Amino acid sequence: MGKYEQDARLLLEYVGGKENIAAVSHCVSRMRFVLNDPAKADVAKIEALKSAKGTFTQAGQFQVIIGNTVNDFYNDFIAVSGIDGVSKEAVKSAAKQNQNALQRVMSVLAEIFAPLIPAIITGGLILGFRNCIDSIYFFNNGTQTLCDISQFWSGVDSFLWLIGEAVFHMLPVCICWSVTKKMGTTQSLGIVLGLTLVSGQLLNAYAVASTAAADIPKWDFGFFTINMIGYQAQVIPAMLAAFTLVYLEKFFRKICPPVISMIVVPFCSLVLSVIVAHTILGPIGWKIGSVISDVVYAGISGSFRVVFGAIFGFVYAPLVITGLHHMSNAIDIQLIADFGGTMLWPMIALSNIAQGSAVLGMIYLQR
Repeated sequence: MGKYEQDARLLLEYVGGKENIAAVSHCVSRMRFVLNDPAKADVAKIEALKSAKGTFTQAGQFQVIIGNTVNDFYNDFIAVSGIDGVSKEAVKSAAKQNQNALQRVMSVLAEIFAPLIPAIITGGLILGFRNCIDSIYFFNNGTQTLCDISQFWSGVDSFLWLIGEAVFHMLPVCICWSVTKKMGTTQSLGIVLGLTLVSGQLLNAYAVASTAAADIPKWDFGFFTINMIGYQAQVIPAMLAAFTLVYLEKFFRKICPPVISMIVVPFCSLVLSVIVAHTILGPIGWKIGSVISDVVYAGISGSFRVVFGAIFGFVYAPLVITGLHHMSNAIDIQLIADFGGTMLWPMIALSNIAQGSAVLGMIYLQR
């Protein structure tokens, strides 16, 4: 038995015993519990343990901060409790029992967009850099940009758009993939569904506003037509289409005999979801996304922007604690699609800078 045996036994007692633990795992620095009855946990006694550095509850999980030695502590806890540990994903799944409906919805949204953050950050940095070299008139008395006076930087600007376009214009592909990954269905079908929303055969979403209704290409089926409109950079249409694919696949897997499921399930699920996406969900999702971005943009830039900023700042910090702040990425992306940028990220960046500054201040005070 390890050096944390005594504290492990006490922690087991203080969380309500073995029968109160639905699942347990650990991350880099914390023990993660899903408790059948969180009220049975004696927080004061747990925080008084020599090995514990604090506790908090996040997304239905009761977490005990141990530090860098959490792996050793976890092994001793498993040994003294006789409980089999599970993966972090299994803990997250079990934690749903302690979440209400709204928390579950927000948690799903956060988990869908969290894997997309590295690509979105890369795309944002690229777009910001391109704006500096092709849109800011620094040279010749404010009449030319760096791209205007340099063929090299003009080439760099053009090349970087290859990545920027892939990140933002083709974002529905990533969203559909992430939804199917989160929901446990076939990810390759999600990717194909996303591609059907941004195909080069369709009228680019950014060209719709400047194209006359009569000039919009259509699929002509004789007695009815469907507009061939793409959904580049659109968030809500992609999510609605992806969830339709997910539940269609689950439905067909349930009713389809195993002997033909490999053929019937993907074919029926994908074809039906693409049809529904381009006839019903796409137009509806586009409208919903536009309304959301219009409301947020009006809040940020309108007469009550100070109030809106204060409310957003007040709400965002608690969301970070719960891990649900990633859901705001959907609004950010929609703002980028509709207005060419987002004002939420700078506000969030200031929040992060403030947190880092507070840490530096405490380091200085406690040195």
